[in-house]
Amino acid sequence: MTQVLQSFIGGRWIGSQAAAPLHSAINGTVVAHAHADSLDFAEALHFARATGLTGMLALDFQQRANALKALAKYLGERKEELYAISAHTGATRVDSWVDIEGGTGTLFAYAGMATSELPSGNLIHEGPVTSLGKKNTFAGTHILVPRRGVAVHINAFNFPVWGLLEKFAPTFLAGMPCIGKPATSTSYLTEALVRMIDASGILPKGALQLIVGGTGDLLDRLEVTDVVTFTGSADTATKLRVNANLVKNSIPFNAEADSLNCAILAPDVTPDDEEFDLFVKEVVREMTVKAGQKCTAIRRAIVPRQHLDAVAEKIKARLAKVVVGDPSVEGVKMGALASKSQQADVAERVALLRQSAELVFGGSADFAPVGEGVAHGAFFQPTLLLCQNPMATDSVHDVEAFGPVSTLMPYDSLDQALALAQRGKGSLVGSLITKTAAVAAQVVPVVAAYHGRLHVLDRESAGESTGHGSPLPMLKHGGPGRAGGGEELGGLRAVKHLLQRAAVQGSPTMLAAITREHVRGAKLIETGTHPFRHYFEELQIGESLLTPTRQITDADVHAFGNLTGDMFYMHFDEEAAKASPFGKRIAHGYLVLSDAAGLFVVAEPGPVLANYGLDMLRFVKPVGIGDSIQVRLTCKRKIDRNKKDANGQGQGVVAWDVEVTNQDGEVVASYDILTLVSKKL
Repeated sequence: MTQVLQSFIGGRWIGSQAAAPLHSAINGTVVAHAHADSLDFAEALHFARATGLTGMLALDFQQRANALKALAKYLGERKEELYAISAHTGATRVDSWVDIEGGTGTLFAYAGMATSELPSGNLIHEGPVTSLGKKNTFAGTHILVPRRGVAVHINAFNFPVWGLLEKFAPTFLAGMPCIGKPATSTSYLTEALVRMIDASGILPKGALQLIVGGTGDLLDRLEVTDVVTFTGSADTATKLRVNANLVKNSIPFNAEADSLNCAILAPDVTPDDEEFDLFVKEVVREMTVKAGQKCTAIRRAIVPRQHLDAVAEKIKARLAKVVVGDPSVEGVKMGALASKSQQADVAERVALLRQSAELVFGGSADFAPVGEGVAHGAFFQPTLLLCQNPMATDSVHDVEAFGPVSTLMPYDSLDQALALAQRGKGSLVGSLITKTAAVAAQVVPVVAAYHGRLHVLDRESAGESTGHGSPLPMLKHGGPGRAGGGEELGGLRAVKHLLQRAAVQGSPTMLAAITREHVRGAKLIETGTHPFRHYFEELQIGESLLTPTRQITDADVHAFGNLTGDMFYMHFDEEAAKASPFGKRIAHGYLVLSDAAGLFVVAEPGPVLANYGLDMLRFVKPVGIGDSIQVRLTCKRKIDRNKKDANGQGQGVVAWDVEVTNQDGEVVASYDILTLVSKKL
């Protein structure tokens, strides 16, 4: 009996009554059935709030990052199970790699970024602290905290694994339980993924729930602390974002919608240039990877009119070599569309486009995919169209065939090319292929207003380029206008989008307690013991040391100059220094830093293991020859990364606020130093 897919709601799997059959995109056989069982979305939301939220906020940013890393490793060890199921979606091995290992890679990437940059606890101090009074007893700053709500993620059919995981990663880090709703046609792969996640036991209960089928009244039940993200068609995004409950409660709605992305071949590139072939390869790759079912695929190839024929011939030649059929057959380079309904939709839209564009390649009635039983599959021949007058034609800028389809568009001037790029009315990504830096500098600031990401390709970057259509976890994914106006990915920006920002006002002491970060002007803790003598657990935020003073002498300046080779005139030429804005010789800034370290560093072995960074350095005031300096060292921030060294000794990261003053009490230098500090246990 064919499997009936199940939803994962309220901590249990629900679904026994067969509903719509889901067919293999390769041969049309039934892979699974969606379930007809009704779901209680009130129960799902209550479970997310009562159980999921409690469990997730029992962990901090660092602990959730470690859970993401463990989950990525767990899924990676079981990826072949997902590859086997993914074949039914019509994907080749390369297509599935983008989806499956792209998904786990995104988990790894977010875990790494969070471990490096997010604090312990569940509050991010965004800063800076701004004094709001003359005496610095009243100040203000900004914090980011978990919204204490639920994230609903509605995904498209084309990336059943990556689509869920790329939204889940930043949401989980932000401390929000998720309810994922994949497109039904390929939900059998997402269901397999969520079963793996559930079996791992890595996530807190309620952190992730799954809906197979419709969302019913789910959006109507959301509250002000919740968020909705959507990936899919621009038309569906428009309908969802005006849901009365979302509008009434100002519930954030992040859309990543299909768009008519373009690639521009710059006029400086000729058919003899390496960049010309790079353009052709990029267009063909974006037409054929995932059978063109990518919201980032190149739909409009904008080329100089004088090179139109050469571009068309080279693309045709490459497309003619692309073998389409069952990916299990050796030599097949492009698989099927995800479903028969998708096949029909692409055919309908190609017919619309052909009313104003001529056929260059594809569209053949005798198209025959390779493989057995493929006649019942959802295959579509790669199709290249040409619109001779794109400036006077609307359909090629409005109609998207979400498959292996692209349209060539000639231009007569660079300004016209830029105007054509803008006719997409907002895109996820645009590519510029040029060999001239000046052209890139001219084009990018103009087209950036209409694009979420810009990919500039030349022979120098080609070897490492991830390509036009590949969103990366550390860069923004989203675009203006038709593309939805949202932002997904983008490194920790994506996490912060899901947190609540609040301004906080109060005394420096209160702000330090709230942010768990020392604020200058707050009350200090002076124990009589050097802070470097304390283990990580023993250190208190605000624990401080005021050092003795040290005079900067002429001999110090000469010794430092001879040692480093820094013989800048301001340090050694008395007459030239007098004519400078400072009116006198001054010490090297880094001499001041070195002498400051000599004042606060403890020479003997202790809990402080290493200094591995310096942030926020400012030389505030020059130090003259004969001036004295003194240092205030204060424990500013502690980050427990839950790591141990090779000997099993636990470690944490401590940021120290360093303030260097002169004999008049004036600040001459200010910075943070980062150290690894041993734990006692």
